[in-house]
Amino acid sequence: MSKIENLVDALESKINKVIQELNGLKKSNRELINSLKEAQKTINSQSADLIVLEDKYQTLKMANTILGSNNDKKETKLKINSLIREIDHCIEQLSE
Repeated sequence: MSKIENLVDALESKINKVIQELNGLKKSNRELINSLKEAQKTINSQSADLIVLEDKYQTLKMANTILGSNNDKKETKLKINSLIREIDHCIEQLSE
């Protein structure tokens, strides 16, 4: 009977170790999920910041060209023509 008791005790000990390991893995998984969520928030925030900065850069490039810089002059003319077409389209819609 002693062998059976020893086997049961050993099995119980191993089961407790597995349960402890499982609980540790669950905790680690929750921490990783939280870390991932924070990283995704950071990425989304930085993406939004990048869009704003790119828009500001384009605006500065256009202003620089208008002020007399020869760089990107063609691009600025195309942008101005595009804006004029948009304004004409808006005026056309308002007059209907």
